[in-house]
Amino acid sequence: MAIARRAKQSLNRRQLLVRSASTLALAGLGGIARPSLSRAADRPQITCGLASGDVSTGSAVVWARADRPARMLVECSTLESFKSIIRVASSDALPDHDFTSKVLIEGLPSGQDIFYRVRFEDIGEPGIAGEAQVGHFRTASTEQASLSFVWSGDTAGQGWGIDPARGGMRTYKAMLDNHPDFFIHSGDHIYADCPVPSELKLPGGGIWRNIVTEEKSVVAHSLAQFRGNYKYNLLDDHLRAFNAQVPMLAQWDDHEVTNDWSPIGSADETGYAEDGASRLVERAARAFHEFMPIRTTPAQEGRVYRRIGYGPLLDVFLIDMRSYRDSTWNKRTDRSDCFILGSAQLAWLKRELVASDATWKVIAADLPIGLISEDAIALGDGPPERREHEIADLLSFMKRAGVRNTVWLTADMHYTAAHYYDPNRAVYQDFEPFWEFVSGPLHAGTWAPGELDNTFGPKAMFQKGCSAEQGENLAPCFGLQFFGRVDIDGQSEIMTVTLKDADDRALWSVDIAPRPDARPGTMLAQHI
Repeated sequence: MAIARRAKQSLNRRQLLVRSASTLALAGLGGIARPSLSRAADRPQITCGLASGDVSTGSAVVWARADRPARMLVECSTLESFKSIIRVASSDALPDHDFTSKVLIEGLPSGQDIFYRVRFEDIGEPGIAGEAQVGHFRTASTEQASLSFVWSGDTAGQGWGIDPARGGMRTYKAMLDNHPDFFIHSGDHIYADCPVPSELKLPGGGIWRNIVTEEKSVVAHSLAQFRGNYKYNLLDDHLRAFNAQVPMLAQWDDHEVTNDWSPIGSADETGYAEDGASRLVERAARAFHEFMPIRTTPAQEGRVYRRIGYGPLLDVFLIDMRSYRDSTWNKRTDRSDCFILGSAQLAWLKRELVASDATWKVIAADLPIGLISEDAIALGDGPPERREHEIADLLSFMKRAGVRNTVWLTADMHYTAAHYYDPNRAVYQDFEPFWEFVSGPLHAGTWAPGELDNTFGPKAMFQKGCSAEQGENLAPCFGLQFFGRVDIDGQSEIMTVTLKDADDRALWSVDIAPRPDARPGTMLAQHI
């Protein structure tokens, strides 16, 4: 899906005449539209709320969806009153993309609260526009200013959909109450392979009652069903309110397609295209990019991995552990070639880490490193095996290149944890110590903490999930839904990571002081 053009472009003669005629007609009626056009039903409406994403020092993506073919009009201001408009842009919302539309707004002032106003204009009758909605984001500062963000993953999984009587998706409200600068969604925005039934039984005899829709009542195979999963989640008031106020950096994991998917081996009855790509994955990826406020990458359409700079204190490296992996299962008995990032993405990540001048380098991963899983990386105690070789290569490279102050953030495991990786505890020791933090689910079943292996020497400094007595796949209403908050102080540069629950309770926290830059050629490195 192409990110749109600017609105300020020359109109052809026919467009100019149509717009002039519309203006004169309204003026002749004292500014009151014809009765047939004044009804809301006759004007394009915003469905699914607003969203923004991939915000940086001077730009951001704005997203919305219409109820018919229309043109999205966006106005930006540093004033909530919109007394002064600093940028305008437009983009078409057409049936090919399920009436979704997004536009990259550039040339914004840094370190500013930006209010954006969106309305949809009738694509056949310019000047006839529906009701506007207002959103907000804050651009990154070019100065060394304090910042905060939140992260989590896993929305509407295991059949736990929207139960309004139980407060809907409450974790989004808790995150909004933190007033973060942005949000990293670590993947599993939807559970395309998990239909939502009308009712689910709860421990103790209660009933969870879901809002249900036709497209969310079956396992997704068609493009309409994948799109319907995103539209289902956007029925939730808390999610829409959050999206309108907090920009998102979006990743994906497996459930945007199907459980534990891989590029080869994950297909349905429609099979594979001539180039060998799974048609199921193609449909899922199309829906993901239609509904996410994500920048397009000119070099590779549909690419998810990217770097978002958020001022001198922070670079975020969003990686993709799905699209380039070797196979569905990561088994010790499999002696075939194995990888989870792929050579091109791994080389990109090394280049970008070395090029980063930011104090902190957050690697946002859709899977953890040291938690044992045949879907992920770790396979058990011992030296690196299979996909662990890529991680060992990356960690060793960072040590040799002097890349410091890296922190890994992830979700996927449906509980929250803080892992400290120490070469002194590890079988493989050619790396510098680092932290990995796990959070989630946002709104899905909760699981018990998993098992760590000793390849890279992780230690669980904190972990919290469901107990054996509670049982796994614990419903969201029991409060064991989690997100993490990261604060970076503008003066000391100290990073504080706090793990929180759905009631916004701080469960555990740690302060991490940055280490001096040790990259060859830097002034600090010459004095170490």
